[in-house]
Amino acid sequence: MAKVITMGEIMLRLSTPNYEKFIQADEFDVCYAGGEANVAVSLANYGHETEFVTAVPDNEIGECAVAALRKYNVGTKYIARCGERLGIYFLESGSSMRPSKVIYDRAHSSISTATEKDFDFDAVFKGADWFHFTGITPAVSDAAAELTEKALQAAKRHGVKVSVDLNFRKKLWSPEKAQKVMKNLMQYVDVCIGNEEDAELVLGYRPGDTNVTSGDLKLDGYRSIFEQMTADYNFEYCVSSLRVSHSASDNGWSACMYSRDSKEFYHSREYRIHPIVDRVGGGDSFAAGVICGLLDGRDFRSALEFAVAASALKHTIPGDFNLVSRKEVETLAGGDASGRVQR
Repeated sequence: MAKVITMGEIMLRLSTPNYEKFIQADEFDVCYAGGEANVAVSLANYGHETEFVTAVPDNEIGECAVAALRKYNVGTKYIARCGERLGIYFLESGSSMRPSKVIYDRAHSSISTATEKDFDFDAVFKGADWFHFTGITPAVSDAAAELTEKALQAAKRHGVKVSVDLNFRKKLWSPEKAQKVMKNLMQYVDVCIGNEEDAELVLGYRPGDTNVTSGDLKLDGYRSIFEQMTADYNFEYCVSSLRVSHSASDNGWSACMYSRDSKEFYHSREYRIHPIVDRVGGGDSFAAGVICGLLDGRDFRSALEFAVAASALKHTIPGDFNLVSRKEVETLAGGDASGRVQR
């Protein structure tokens, strides 16, 4: 199995129980979460060796976050203890036509103030096969953006393949700031993952008149921008999840992928996910599935089908982490979506 490094922020997630609104809640469900941490958990669950690079405060809450990763066999030896606090996000889970809402409380978090001095990146990337980051980490602070580039430079020194999930977050930065930072980081990237909104707001590409509410996805537009992105940045693969939001509880879910070398474009099988238990972390489970599929040596179509099946299953699991097994993913990707009781 391969060795995969991910780097980002792990946070305390506080979510309202039973689909309550914030104003109704007298208590919160607690778990730990974060884009790159979610990817690391999935990949560890599939049997790959993973190390998660982050910074947490040197207190009990920081150690709880580390313990949450260790529980799922994610490596934690490169986690720095520094900074003031662990970031928090509050989740109000939507239902039917009421959307979910996220409120961040992550200013001055440990990762936002960490610097290159807190990590030995040459040690981190020695013997590694893959490095994954997202557009969330550079958005947290200027220091985190600089730290991300230092990690990318070290990854390339060690010959490590790099993937990014563009992951635009409007509550963290503007499209103008995102493009200024992220376009520069694309020089280090081999596999680019992101949906239509990410491609437009982070890199400035618009895939035609796609409408995710109506389900009019305009796949030719995706192929066109993938070809442009590959020409501009020499990505080996461009990948996008395709979510059709019928409601907060009912989504269509598929994906498309473009191969630079074969110049082929592929659209996956589509799943109808209803009812959705928890969609947060769905994109991370998709990214992890793409990485796993490619590391396994699958052709890019098979890798994409594995990723879409894995992320469809994530929508059935509470919390950010995708905790399904390889066998469960392969069963669904093979066509068995019956959900029959296994005895």
